[in-house]
Amino acid sequence: MGEAVAVSGRARLSKDRVLEAAVSLADELGIGELSMRRLAQELGVVPMALYKHVANKDELLDGMVDVVVKEIDPPADEPAWREVVRRRILSARSVLLRHQWARQVLETRTNKTPGVLAYMDSFIGIFLDRGFSADLTHHVMHAVGSRMWGFTQELFAEPADRAGEGAAEVDTALQLAMLQEMSRRYPNVLRIAMASSHDEGGVVGQGCDDQFEFEFALDLLLDGIERLHAEGWTSARG
Repeated sequence: MGEAVAVSGRARLSKDRVLEAAVSLADELGIGELSMRRLAQELGVVPMALYKHVANKDELLDGMVDVVVKEIDPPADEPAWREVVRRRILSARSVLLRHQWARQVLETRTNKTPGVLAYMDSFIGIFLDRGFSADLTHHVMHAVGSRMWGFTQELFAEPADRAGEGAAEVDTALQLAMLQEMSRRYPNVLRIAMASSHDEGGVVGQGCDDQFEFEFALDLLLDGIERLHAEGWTSARG
């Protein structure tokens, strides 16, 4: 009977089902716990059944990226490029917050998947279709960088939480010593890092409002792009 169930499960298997299950599993357990064997168990099939749909772990990860990218809202059909870009980026950020593992996978993939290329093509089209030159758009894409995916490297990122009994007390003493050393050696860095109220849970820095910091920097960037576009900026020299 068990064999019949497994055969039935394999018969119903498809690439879409494999990828959707992998995304759900990564959401639940984290990308580090995802393996072909664990995924096969989740789907109720033998591991070899998966290889009919994905050749290896790398192809699985590529497919998972495309599943996630498809969740990003398409660009709105309106002439004002700035709001279209802003909403697209914030949609991408919302998607990556739902799939916490996706940033790491996006950063480590060496191949541009069809989903990634389609998103990039669409994103570039927002500028080109609204009167931006190819020259300015090229430099805009460099400036936007990973922000188009909804994330950016944070200046005041905290190290991963330490676990274990008494860790909080040890950390408090250690942090106090580090702050004292920082105040002596790098006073300006410390002053800026501590410029806002801090409590637990931030990614940008303990207590920093991640969303606020992301949107603040995004709006600064968009303001600069808007100014250059209005001035007819070109990278030509001389």
